[in-house]
Amino acid sequence: MRQAIGRTIGACGLLLAACALTTAVDAQTGGEGLSPTLANIKKAHVVRLGYREASPPFSFLDQANRPIGYSLELCEAIVDEIGVEIDDANLRIEYVKVTSDDRIPAVVQNKIDLECGSTTANAERARQVAFSPLMFVAGTKLMVPKASGISAAADLKGKTVVVTKGTTNEQAMHAVDKKLALGLNIIASPDHEQSYQMLVDGKADAFATDDILLYGLIARHKAQDKFRVTGDYLSYDPYGIMFRKSEPQLAAVVERTFRKLGSNRDLIPLYNKWFMARLPTGEKLNVEISPQLEEAFKVLNDTEGTSN
Repeated sequence: MRQAIGRTIGACGLLLAACALTTAVDAQTGGEGLSPTLANIKKAHVVRLGYREASPPFSFLDQANRPIGYSLELCEAIVDEIGVEIDDANLRIEYVKVTSDDRIPAVVQNKIDLECGSTTANAERARQVAFSPLMFVAGTKLMVPKASGISAAADLKGKTVVVTKGTTNEQAMHAVDKKLALGLNIIASPDHEQSYQMLVDGKADAFATDDILLYGLIARHKAQDKFRVTGDYLSYDPYGIMFRKSEPQLAAVVERTFRKLGSNRDLIPLYNKWFMARLPTGEKLNVEISPQLEEAFKVLNDTEGTSN
């Protein structure tokens, strides 16, 4: 995966959303030493990447239970750039499993260095962690049985909806419930796979999470004849790679990685590898890049020449 992108990867310009502007490089660390995260990495020769088990195509396990995905490949590109920054070409990667509920504490408490999953960057989270530039745009939708009469949130009145604990989708469904007075029974499960299984077992009428994750789960389980994704977007969810905040030097490395990817025009081919082509696990999503994300990638390309 690291070889697939190569060491030509590097820096970016467009920050994730208004909230992610707080992670921009405010100042460089001077020549006196490395920032805490980079210093620890240099000492241990290891970068710890947080991964998700069931967030295809961003972060999931292949048939050999190895972590793979779009987000992980971006993180591995950042690892290469960290190696350049700290002058260590032989950094080792340690993969650490995280869930939607413990991923932010894992970053804050120094259990992982980069979180490589499907995490929304918003103002609330930006008070605790920093985010990379934009890598995907998603939003909350509903997965329901194909035979279900549910086509919108308003059709959920009095029904049971499963969400994954610690996600923005959980907040979105509580907001929709209150706004439309639906009287929902909202159940939170530990991770996306468990949420999906609750729908399979008939313990929920709908599963609410980001649309791309729903499509990924349906494809992974070959359940196109059983479930469908429906409804208007109930939230706006721009994704980014998480890392510790208040470390300008680390933020500079992350942004430089995205800028290099953008300038080398590697981002769209990387997107197509994970969203358009057949995945290593056999499924194919066929989700074309959105105009918003394509424009964001173009901005990265345009800013590379003016950011140095």
